[in-house]
Amino acid sequence: MSEYDYETLGLVAGLEIHQQLDTATKLFCACPTERRDPEEASRAFSRYLHPTKSELGELDEAAVEESRVDREFEYLAFDTTCLVEEDDEPPGRIDDEALDVALQIADLLDMTAVDQAHVMRKIVVDGSNTSGFQRSALVGQDGRIETSEGPVGVEDLLLEEESAGRVEETDDGVRYSLDRLGIPLVEIGTRPDIGTPAQAREAAERIGMLLRSTGAVKRGLGTIRQDVNVSIAEGARVEIKGVQALDQIDEIVKLEVQRQVELLGIAEELADRDAAVGDPRDVTDVFADTDSGVIRGALEAGGAVQAVPLYGFDALVGREIQPDRRFGTELSDHAKRHGAGGIFHTDELPAYGVTEREVAALRDAVDAGPEDAVAIVADAPETAELAIEAVADRARTGIEGVPEETRDATQEGTTRYLRPLPGAARMYPETDVPPVELDPSDVERPELLTEKVERYRTDLGLDAGLAEQVAYGRRMPLFEAAVDAGVDATFAAGVLEGTLTELRRDDVSIDRLSDDHLLGVLRLVEDGDLAKEGVEEVLTTLAEDPSLDPEAAVEEAGLSGVSEREVRDAVAEAVDRNAEQVEREGMGAFSALMGECMGALRGKADGEVVSDALREEIGERT
Repeated sequence: MSEYDYETLGLVAGLEIHQQLDTATKLFCACPTERRDPEEASRAFSRYLHPTKSELGELDEAAVEESRVDREFEYLAFDTTCLVEEDDEPPGRIDDEALDVALQIADLLDMTAVDQAHVMRKIVVDGSNTSGFQRSALVGQDGRIETSEGPVGVEDLLLEEESAGRVEETDDGVRYSLDRLGIPLVEIGTRPDIGTPAQAREAAERIGMLLRSTGAVKRGLGTIRQDVNVSIAEGARVEIKGVQALDQIDEIVKLEVQRQVELLGIAEELADRDAAVGDPRDVTDVFADTDSGVIRGALEAGGAVQAVPLYGFDALVGREIQPDRRFGTELSDHAKRHGAGGIFHTDELPAYGVTEREVAALRDAVDAGPEDAVAIVADAPETAELAIEAVADRARTGIEGVPEETRDATQEGTTRYLRPLPGAARMYPETDVPPVELDPSDVERPELLTEKVERYRTDLGLDAGLAEQVAYGRRMPLFEAAVDAGVDATFAAGVLEGTLTELRRDDVSIDRLSDDHLLGVLRLVEDGDLAKEGVEEVLTTLAEDPSLDPEAAVEEAGLSGVSEREVRDAVAEAVDRNAEQVEREGMGAFSALMGECMGALRGKADGEVVSDALREEIGERT
């Protein structure tokens, strides 16, 4: 893909950043914000969700489409969740800690806090919330951040509850986990001031740095998500959901620009051909004796084959619009959203067991000529009808150009259709939660990560690379706690950013190590109760049995400290065993013997103590 002239194309982009807050409790109840494994669930229950009308009696288009497929939603509950998550008890007041963090973030983004935070309900019927809506409150407005390509306005900052965690698809619908539901989340929306893919990434990185500077946001996969709104002058606004990695944002913007450019090219050619979309028809008889496994399987299960003629679409359905995605993939996405497995179309047939004779018969059945294309869906009769109607609708919008819609980001940086863009009808006031008066005057602006890097370098003596690694790392608050407790900064940084990485590479389950474990081990070394050389073994012991405290882990690992007399005895024994080498090489034998001594002491003694004893012993023998 060649680089586009984004200014000429009229690229306009904006970001929505969703970041979980690391508070003690959830936004509307006293449940902890810890995540759980699905296997730990104490019970499960099911719900069916349906769209509701707004105060004006309107239905949101996105919610209506989501509800067209009848699905059962199963929820896993835990001993750390309550009736609020299950929508069987009214929510409590907004969590004070979450509000304080949100106001800190608003300050960092140079935003004006609202006088009162009013909670709203946002209709969501994809099963990710048991109530059928998400609670959200506006906290700040009218901020800005700086990028190398100019300022980017920040439209709003909302404090809202995180959705339930999606566990898996089931035969009847979707299974969700309630451990994530209700975790405080901030949503930050920029203005459409972004003009290049690189600026989109830089803006996201800047906001991410400001969020992490609070020291009060969760870290790790899934705790931050970026949505990207993209349009070009002749295209349409498209919202791309669920971008997990910052380094993917620029590629996603580039590929969305490519998609819109290609779709506009297809629309122009369709206009030149005077293209049209015909009415869907049942063509089951055409495939009565088919060898296609997909179609035969559907028919044997009592299904049907539905087709739609696409007049003037020949060779355009198969045209690539993104890497490994074609216009036909767009049509297929809409069929899948209505329960079908996908589509076949004549730009790719004969193939998949469909013969040339069947393709000819298919064209005859729908009155399609050589300049036309035909798309088919084979599935249960009702599903096939819904899916082929969706394909026809998407083909009609293809004649017009680029449709406004919400799309889902893929790992490859491409996108797939998710649902229509939501409208104002999805929001209405929450009557169970009272408004909250906000007072930003008590907010203390945190030290920025960029400022921390400089302080770690100048005040704590870390080299520039390690200082940045620690400041931007997920264990930055723990590092600061260790330094405040008197632990040597370089040693603490080395353990948290080096030793733990090495242990993870050795398949040690370091995620089982709590902050108390790590801080306790660091303090044992600082107090002289554990040699630095024993840290890895003690941490491994704690990872294997997290119920131990650091002192017990030292005992379990057999690394209780040794006396100076025991160190000198071990050194003397090593020198005796290597007497000839010592006599021959003198102090030149030091390195080899040092390793032998440390091995004999198994991390029970500090390396400097052993080193001093060994130098003294060799000196006395030579």
